[in-house]
Amino acid sequence: MSADEKMLLQMIRKIADYQFGRGAGKRLFPGDVIIKISKRTGRIRQIWDGETLIATLNPISGLLNLTIEGAKRLVKNGGAVSQWVKVRDDAAIFVEKGKDVFARHIVDADREIRPMEETIVLNSRGEVIAVGKAVLSGAEMLEFTRGVAVKVRRGRIQED
Repeated sequence: MSADEKMLLQMIRKIADYQFGRGAGKRLFPGDVIIKISKRTGRIRQIWDGETLIATLNPISGLLNLTIEGAKRLVKNGGAVSQWVKVRDDAAIFVEKGKDVFARHIVDADREIRPMEETIVLNSRGEVIAVGKAVLSGAEMLEFTRGVAVKVRRGRIQED
């Protein structure tokens, strides 16, 4: 691994630690990831582990957008993770197909979530079923009974 590649790996790990909590960078990105750079802008676009896309780097926010596989890596082995929402099982079947999460279907959530942040959606067993962007704060998700809480970008069924 060249010095430039090591620097890029350190950078994306630090972004992951900032976004999802200490230690998230190493769980998401082991040392052998492939970092794809945009030919037009020279910025990081995607992070792959072999043939598996783990995350993309949002050029506007500078933060990571996870894939289902990336979210699974964060949640694996019960590791401490932030930015999560747990939904009822009767709603989970729709969410994993890519439908948005409504506040009334949320049974628990990380209270530190802020609107517009990357969010991992879990079922009652703690399995990753979707990833998306929070519309409400974590506290509002638990308080509200109406409206969209998470705009789902990708559900588990869509990727499998």
